[in-house]
Amino acid sequence: MSDPTNVKLSFREKAGYSFGDASANFVFQMFIFFPTAFYVDSIGISAAAMGAMLLWVRLSDAITDPIMGVIADRTTHRWGKFRPWLVWSAIPFGLMFWAAFSVPTGFSDSSKLWYVIITYTVLMMVYTVNNVPYASLNGVMTSNSSERTALSSYRFVAAMIATFIVQGFTLPLVTKFGDGSVTDSKGWSATVGIYALISVVCFVVTFFSVKERVQPPAGQKADIVKDFKEVLNNRPWLAMFGMTLFVFITLALRGNANYVFVTRYLSSDGLLRFVESLGLTATAADLLNPSIGLRALDLFGMVVKPGASPSVVGFSVLSMMGTFVTIIGVLLAKPLADRFGKKTVFTVGLAGAALFQSLHFFVAPEDVNRVVILTILTSLSYGPTIPLLWAMIADTADYSEWKNHRRSTGFVFAGVVFALKAGLGFGGAIAGGLLSMYGYTAETANDPAVLDGVRTMVSLHSGGCFFVGVIFMLIYPITKDVAAKMSDELAARRSAAG
Repeated sequence: MSDPTNVKLSFREKAGYSFGDASANFVFQMFIFFPTAFYVDSIGISAAAMGAMLLWVRLSDAITDPIMGVIADRTTHRWGKFRPWLVWSAIPFGLMFWAAFSVPTGFSDSSKLWYVIITYTVLMMVYTVNNVPYASLNGVMTSNSSERTALSSYRFVAAMIATFIVQGFTLPLVTKFGDGSVTDSKGWSATVGIYALISVVCFVVTFFSVKERVQPPAGQKADIVKDFKEVLNNRPWLAMFGMTLFVFITLALRGNANYVFVTRYLSSDGLLRFVESLGLTATAADLLNPSIGLRALDLFGMVVKPGASPSVVGFSVLSMMGTFVTIIGVLLAKPLADRFGKKTVFTVGLAGAALFQSLHFFVAPEDVNRVVILTILTSLSYGPTIPLLWAMIADTADYSEWKNHRRSTGFVFAGVVFALKAGLGFGGAIAGGLLSMYGYTAETANDPAVLDGVRTMVSLHSGGCFFVGVIFMLIYPITKDVAAKMSDELAARRSAAG
């Protein structure tokens, strides 16, 4: 068997692997950006109840994620340890995704709450069964540090494409399918039904595209107690856990607040001028004899018609703009990491994102152009950190093997996946709590005092959490030189073991 350190992954394998994260990101982005829009504005549950639900379910992952990591590490199948779980969980994943956004009409308020709690809980369990093995594949397809960064870059280009679709088209599609209303439940169900179908197909593509190569050292015996002890004494892993927790608290907090910030805080006149400058408005005369381009844009709800609010289209365009710039940042990750090291690039990028996010505090309602500039700067800074995070987690699995002569890839990744989901839970709970504290409801959403609070959430609260992530990166010990030393020594061990 060839040394996995020297394996160069083909374009087909990298691209195929990336489809899996595109699928996961349909779910991920829906629960980052639209919990408030769906649960509060459409379904009618309180922001506090939404936050509590998001937190409770995410904390339950403290049990399910490590269990799934242990199960995946001990899976023995001709398809591998991690790969089989992708195809086994694909259809349940799609069904539960759709169900979570398809609340039956006629339910009482309490029945609605129990329905969303149950469906969201089951969806997150299926997400765990799928995502822990998927994430772990990054650590076993190759041991080559540069190839891992490249693999993560491919992965997150696909993830950003899914993000582009979700952030850009969700509200216009919901409005389209919901008879012109962004709160109509039919619109949410139909839109997510499309996303769920795409997700299932993507997982199947990944399953048929990838190969597992890195195996545990010969003679390694299963020992859950050792797995726990080793991961808790793994300094790089602890740093990644803390950093991931706070980064995803930020993403959930910012996502929940950003929807209200753009659609409510920013002025309608400013948003209208912005979308008009991009040719996304139509006059009555235009609608009587629409061009092919106008027809295409209107098909996806991306045209502001006379008398209509520009908030949905404005939010979608700003989101897509940020995602497009983020993709550029993702593509820069590998060349920058190859030159300066993953830790340096990640730390500088996250610090930049924290600074530019905090500067949203100085945005006035009419300053749409300033929001555009800050969105671009934040996205460009944050972009390189996205693929590097998962490449660095793979390095922590190598670090554990390097120090302990044992490998527990699934367990290492499961712990960080839990940090990710716990961050989303805490972020959602904090967002719900802050929105309630500031007095946000569907009826008070335009109150100036409420909107000032939302501005603070988007800027200072979100930027502050990003800065905490930077602090954790300062104690992460795997520099460029350490990574090279680990790779060389592990390659020598594997070669000696045959």
